[in-house]
Amino acid sequence: MLVAGNWIMILDLASARQLTSGVVSAVGTPKGTGVALCPPFVDLDATYSLLHGTGIRLGAQNMHEQDSGAFTGEISAPMLRAVGCHYVILGHSERRQLFGETNESVNKKALQALSHRLVPIVCVGESLEQRDADRHNMVVEEQVRAGLANLEVSSSSEIVVAYEPVWAIGTGRTATPDQVQDMHGHIRSLLQDIFNEAIGSGIDILYGGSVKPGNAAELFQRPNVDGGLIGGAALNAEDFAAIVRCAEEAA
Repeated sequence: MLVAGNWIMILDLASARQLTSGVVSAVGTPKGTGVALCPPFVDLDATYSLLHGTGIRLGAQNMHEQDSGAFTGEISAPMLRAVGCHYVILGHSERRQLFGETNESVNKKALQALSHRLVPIVCVGESLEQRDADRHNMVVEEQVRAGLANLEVSSSSEIVVAYEPVWAIGTGRTATPDQVQDMHGHIRSLLQDIFNEAIGSGIDILYGGSVKPGNAAELFQRPNVDGGLIGGAALNAEDFAAIVRCAEEAA
């Protein structure tokens, strides 16, 4: 189980410090589940200083596929490691939609993350048009296979996959627990095929479709739903802690 909070482009330094302190106080020491916070780049160092020793880990929201170079505005894996990151979110739906990221670029970044002992949280998910055309399984399979191509791991803890049903985020439509369970089961079978049954069965598959304290318990009790990639609810310490408690109970 893993609950990771994606703070997107919301908090300045003072707000990040305040929220981190609130999360540390509200969550306490994680019990039986992983917990991570993924703030904007400028808040990483300050967040890590407050998280160090708490059992809550630090993650970044993106990274470049190269170690270094003339890539103005980008952040590398070694830089993330240097400020204490354990996780990095790759291929988030917003990165794909707004910044043109592809399965191939996500794959290059995932390979780079692993080479620097960062755990990639690889995001996949279909659009409303793709869901309505009944192409969701095919689209997600393509994203999973291409995004994880040529990755060599010896443990299921080295990779995380997050399913984001883009069609159910900000559209007024919601994914039912049955729909979430079905897709997570589909992803699980793909992971077992790509790697092997032991590793594929142990990789955490997070749900990233508007998880809140009110629906977290039901979602996390479903097979192959191994926690959540939390957006809006991660910006409130008490809400985030409530979701973590649901994960702990499910674990």
